Amino acid sequence: MESYVCNACPRGCNALRGETGAGFCRMGADPVIARAAPHYDEEPVISGTRGSGAIFFSGCALRCRFCQNWPISHGNFGQKVRVERLREIYFELIDQGVHNINLVNPTHFAQAILESLAEPLPVPVVWNSGGYEKVETLRRFEGKVQVYLPDLKYIQADSARKYSAAGDYFDFAGPALKEMLRQTGPVELDGDGIIRRGTLVRHLILPGRAEESMAILDWIAENLPGAWVSLMAQYLPFGQVEGLDELNRRLYPEEYEAVVDHLMDLGLEDGFVQELSSSDEKYIPSFDLTGVKTSDK
Repeated sequence: MESYVCNACPRGCNALRGETGAGFCRMGADPVIARAAPHYDEEPVISGTRGSGAIFFSGCALRCRFCQNWPISHGNFGQKVRVERLREIYFELIDQGVHNINLVNPTHFAQAILESLAEPLPVPVVWNSGGYEKVETLRRFEGKVQVYLPDLKYIQADSARKYSAAGDYFDFAGPALKEMLRQTGPVELDGDGIIRRGTLVRHLILPGRAEESMAILDWIAENLPGAWVSLMAQYLPFGQVEGLDELNRRLYPEEYEAVVDHLMDLGLEDGFVQELSSSDEKYIPSFDLTGVKTSDK
């Protein structure tokens, strides 16, 4: 791609993205991908029986201290591809029978992805992001993305600042999730129970932050009618949590149960609740350039 000035994410770097990395994400203009393969560990309506065509992009607009994808989000491991190759990857995955194309952490490559989706795909496109988005960027994808799968990580600025270096996280995530739902409307499933369109909001319960998790669920119940909720319990003391004693452990069962009970009390029954046993490294994908190189066809 040609160089361009990037303000796709809330960081507002105004960085010139070209052949070399620039801005907060330290990425160039062309997408960098660490893995592209059928993925079976998403929510059942996403993965189904044939898998979700997950494309894991490198770099990130957040700096989550506990990120399970650390080698690609912080380490920037991956291979640069052109827009034409990215679209080829979509169809290679579709040929493998995947239910959808799942763009994992795509925001900072919005310009390239927009070009790659100039012509519609024969399967739904899933925008799988950390929720730290600009409404203006999302509006460019209206009609091109059928399913939004955002995180809603924090509602408190101190948590967002301390754990993801983004004190303004909720200031952007709140309006962004409302925009996602406006675009998709309520969740719609096909005859096989696979999502066709809609917004499915993920929230990962963090150790010691059960009250914040409950406040997030309160906000979802009040502000996102028609969205589904995926309550996640897969937290592991991964990444770089040294010096953060509150994060350097797994969830306590009583924390998990309190948040799940609150979800049920709110009547947020459309969606999914992970078992506490899902806290296992086996669910972290291998970032080994599978499906990225042309020779991987």
